[in-house]
Amino acid sequence: MNETATPQEIIDSEHLRLLAIGYVFSAIMSALMSLLGLLYAGIGFVMSHFFAQATMNATHPEKIPPEALGIIVSVFGGAFFVVLMALALLKFYAASCIRRRKSRLFCQIVAGISCLAIPYGTLLGVFTFVVLGRANVVRWFDARTNDAAAS
Repeated sequence: MNETATPQEIIDSEHLRLLAIGYVFSAIMSALMSLLGLLYAGIGFVMSHFFAQATMNATHPEKIPPEALGIIVSVFGGAFFVVLMALALLKFYAASCIRRRKSRLFCQIVAGISCLAIPYGTLLGVFTFVVLGRANVVRWFDARTNDAAAS
């Protein structure tokens, strides 16, 4: 900010900084939660292997769950990991865009997706919509878009 910034511009700039921090924190939490998907994938793999071995060695193989159960758990865990990791990457990129005052629409889309993570993601998403809807902020993002188009 320059020396002639109005109080509202200072507040808007600070709110954008806080939003960027919020998205980085949310991205880190999403990335950590995605590790649970890897845990499920590993458990499913072990289950599948165990059920296959138990079926071969069992006296009553019809009482042992099918191998497919372990595969289903593995696929679910892998999908959970991929979705949450993609969400974490989107949030990291949204934080970067907010810092650089770029791609306002993308930030709003990520805010909408974040609203699904009740309660903290909802707060982050709503605050993002409020801050990105302010006139000063819209001008800053548009100025960056126009500067990039002119280059």
